[in-house]
Amino acid sequence: MNFKDLFSGHSDLYLKARPHYPDVLFAWVAQQAPALDCVWDAGCGNGQASVALAKHFRHVIATDPSEKQVGNAIADPRVEYRNESAEHTSLAQHSADAVTVAQALHWFDLPAFIAEVRRVAKPGALLAAWCYANCSVTPGVDKVVAHLYDPILGEYWSPERRLVDEGYVSLEIPFAPVTAPAFEMRVDWNARQLLAYLTSWSAAQKYTRATGHDAIAAIADELVAAWGDAEQVKPVRWDLAIRAGRVIY
Repeated sequence: MNFKDLFSGHSDLYLKARPHYPDVLFAWVAQQAPALDCVWDAGCGNGQASVALAKHFRHVIATDPSEKQVGNAIADPRVEYRNESAEHTSLAQHSADAVTVAQALHWFDLPAFIAEVRRVAKPGALLAAWCYANCSVTPGVDKVVAHLYDPILGEYWSPERRLVDEGYVSLEIPFAPVTAPAFEMRVDWNARQLLAYLTSWSAAQKYTRATGHDAIAAIADELVAAWGDAEQVKPVRWDLAIRAGRVIY
């Protein structure tokens, strides 16, 4: 199956520069699951969410259509990586207590994925899909990042990005809704680490390929000026948007 592989070309950077999801998110997923035998992490990428789920579930099956992403994924004895699309997997019927999608649902063929969730999920299983868009540091830094995000990189974002910006609210997920608490990602970074994260954006990579110029380098001085001491560590925050539902048969 064809898919938009926007991350394999910089999977090493993606692994190193992306923030980590809070542990309380995965504890909540485990609390909502009818059992803790098996969780399917769809669109697992480098396995960041997969290994976090392994702290709560006995078996994690993590799938991704990118062979390079799976090849660079974080090893864990409880995580089984499979190079498969989210729409067609080798998971057994009614085998998963929970299905998770971390920052990837907007890439899926949603009707085909929903059909696969129905096939794979146990009765009462939880589907939880989450995403995050822009970060927040200080008003000055946020202004520089916002200028990068839209005026500079706007046309280089894939159309699916609007689903992330809206927090997946327009997606039709035909399962019994489950309301999730508010979750926030937070990391303590210096300016260099934030610039590495911005470089990992798919639109930044696409911009470089299309123009031959580095959009992050172009705004780096302005961002550092807004930051102050570039080596000073500051909290960087993202709000997580979550769509969750229970699969009822």
